[in-house]
Amino acid sequence: MLTIRLQRTGRKNQANFRVVVAEKTAAVSKKFLEVLGSYNPHKKEFSLKNGERLQYWISQKVEFSPTVHNLLVEKGLLKAGKVKAFNVPKKTEAAENKADAAASAEAAPKEEAAAKAEEEPKAEETKIETPSENSEEAASENKAE
Repeated sequence: MLTIRLQRTGRKNQANFRVVVAEKTAAVSKKFLEVLGSYNPHKKEFSLKNGERLQYWISQKVEFSPTVHNLLVEKGLLKAGKVKAFNVPKKTEAAENKADAAASAEAAPKEEAAAKAEEEPKAEETKIETPSENSEEAASENKAE
């Protein structure tokens, strides 16, 4: 089965696309039957080499990729409505539960550490020496010697 789809060309961060007729199962960047045109997404330029060839492939009932379908509808070369080209994945409840579990797992050691930190000063509070007491003790020790 044949499909009309985009084939990426161009350098990194400067994408250009060819509009090609290719076997649906063929690798996207490999084998194709015919180049129909090009598309520059930065300048929104869509050009066809030969409009008759596009009409020929449309008459042969060739499928379109969703993006090419939307481009052809936008340019008025195809009389149909736009289709949804891609889906934005939504967070599922399972993913949210994992995120909550990870957050609580990270918070639990912090809470335990905070609880231990609170307990340690209590043990030290049994004998608290002030600087004035230290200086008095040091002075009495000096007199005794």
